[in-house]
Amino acid sequence: MAVKMNLFDYSPPVRVWILVLLYAVELSASLWMAYELRFDFMLEAASQHERLFVLLWLIPIQLILLGLFHQLTPLLGYFSTPDLARVFHALTISAAIAVAVWIIWGTGYAPPRGVIVVDFVFGLTGITGVRLAMRTMRESIGSINKLASTQGRRRVCIIGAGDSGAVLAHELTLKPGYGLDPVAFFDDEARKWNSRVHDIPNLGPPEKLMDTAAKLHIQEAIIAMPTAPAKRIGEIVRLLQRVGLPCKTVPSLDQLALGQVRVSQLRNVEVQDLLGRERVDLEIENIRQIINNRVILVTGAGGSIGSELCRQIATYHPKQLLLVDQSEPNLFQIEQELIGLDHGQRITALIADITDRARIEEILSTLRPAVIFHAAAHKHVPLMEYQPGEAIKNNSLGTAQLADLALEFKVDRFIQVSTDKAINPTSVMGATKRLAEMYIQSLYAAEPARTKFMTVRFGNVLGSSGSVIPRFTKQIAAGGPVKVTHPEMTRYFMTIPEASMLVLQSAAQGTGGEIFVLDMGKPVKIVDLARQMIELSGLKPYDDIQIEFTGIRPGEKLFEELTHTGENFAPTNHPKICRYLSQPVDLGDIRGTLETLRAKLHHAQPTEIKQLLQQALPDYTPYMDPGEPEPHTIIPLRDFARQSPASLGS
Repeated sequence: MAVKMNLFDYSPPVRVWILVLLYAVELSASLWMAYELRFDFMLEAASQHERLFVLLWLIPIQLILLGLFHQLTPLLGYFSTPDLARVFHALTISAAIAVAVWIIWGTGYAPPRGVIVVDFVFGLTGITGVRLAMRTMRESIGSINKLASTQGRRRVCIIGAGDSGAVLAHELTLKPGYGLDPVAFFDDEARKWNSRVHDIPNLGPPEKLMDTAAKLHIQEAIIAMPTAPAKRIGEIVRLLQRVGLPCKTVPSLDQLALGQVRVSQLRNVEVQDLLGRERVDLEIENIRQIINNRVILVTGAGGSIGSELCRQIATYHPKQLLLVDQSEPNLFQIEQELIGLDHGQRITALIADITDRARIEEILSTLRPAVIFHAAAHKHVPLMEYQPGEAIKNNSLGTAQLADLALEFKVDRFIQVSTDKAINPTSVMGATKRLAEMYIQSLYAAEPARTKFMTVRFGNVLGSSGSVIPRFTKQIAAGGPVKVTHPEMTRYFMTIPEASMLVLQSAAQGTGGEIFVLDMGKPVKIVDLARQMIELSGLKPYDDIQIEFTGIRPGEKLFEELTHTGENFAPTNHPKICRYLSQPVDLGDIRGTLETLRAKLHHAQPTEIKQLLQQALPDYTPYMDPGEPEPHTIIPLRDFARQSPASLGS
């Protein structure tokens, strides 16, 4: 039967009195024994009276100092190095007071110098012993409870005996409610083999699981290697699949560093763990300078990138964080999440469409943001091919209007989130984002002394809305097939937290007019991604789940590109960020182009709008649907759906 009630369950006031009593007894015994040793256990009557007098004033001073150093209000049973340092400081000050009294008034009022020294040593040793005894008692009770509650808990091994693994084992051991009982460590470092961490044996490298998993009745493995290379994580995952052990992993190092999660918040191993992305190192102080105690606005705050930007921005303590989105459900979700993370007092959720000039004017004039992160956009490539007017309205005209208003209301920095699909675009989405990039570059060139306009361009983001990851996940859950467009199609990928971190880093180092391009690593074949996701689900490609090739969709490229013709490369002080500088076009010319497009949005067919886009962007190669009506042939809205292919969502 687990222990239900013990010394550590008492209320805080009772715990304080327990500590006061224990400390008073120990400190009195220390002073008493210091006198005995000083006088060889032969105290004269005068020294005995002096000892009683010193007890009356020195012990209260020591207790008061221990209280000032927060040693009367800790949780009983918890004692660490910082606590020992505080006890040392408290007793050092009390000894200094005793010395001062001895110097001023001499013996009779203060103990002799030898007594002061011995009392300090005995007091420090005694209080440390009391606290360590309490800690030992708590851990013993925890062990009894652990033994009593082991039945029904899953036996797990932890792969990785570093800091993360040790913290995880400690939490699982002390908190049986997790339902996991760590029984063994495995680690790649030979120096850690045949040792024990929190009394759990480290049996050797992960490969030893092939021989020991069955003997130890291990039911699950936890990978606690947040700094390990993706290649090694992949090898371990495949090893566990051969052994037949389900596995989970601790959060990524970036999430742990940001304080978003605890090491005990386990999750399934995901495909991004296997893609070889390195940890992002941020220049924290530079980011803090542009965010701390300032009003920050994020458009598209409910989206994949926008919401992660909000999470990270909130950790830098802005004066106010304005969440702007036209989707009420998405905005509500990120608002509630940030409130749950104790950021409620600094966030304001605002329903707004960036194309609604009056609403955006109201927000900027009233709340006066210093920095705008512009992440709102229509981004689904096939969907926008058949509705180019909506892509232009949101991605190009909306961005241009927001940038104009940022200039008017003296916003300090304007950071547009763009895409690698804007490079030599073949899709409407990419072309409209390229037009937006050109506009804010031209606007900065025309007004360089006011708002710092810049663009951050990156590729596909793992797990974002509409990306291949959630689509493949649903297809695998449905039993397949997993649909891939082409066997040679490749894409650059990065994780949502990584992309958002680098957006913040770019914002901090931009001076205006730049297009920052994030280091996307190596391109990944989509078919390889599909295979890895099937294997992570515990299934075999082509045996359990089929992979089908459906053909390239309208507007898609086989390979993504990273640079435009005419853009000049320049390094930055961050190894994962490059800067591209190009000659901006005349602001009047691009405004004329946007007005021409605005006039045609709802009065022209998709083909005609694409032709107008191509006139503005010579490097744009549009997809022209052979079944689409000729320009100027208006089709009724009710017939529009029949013009769109059934494969739009696949």
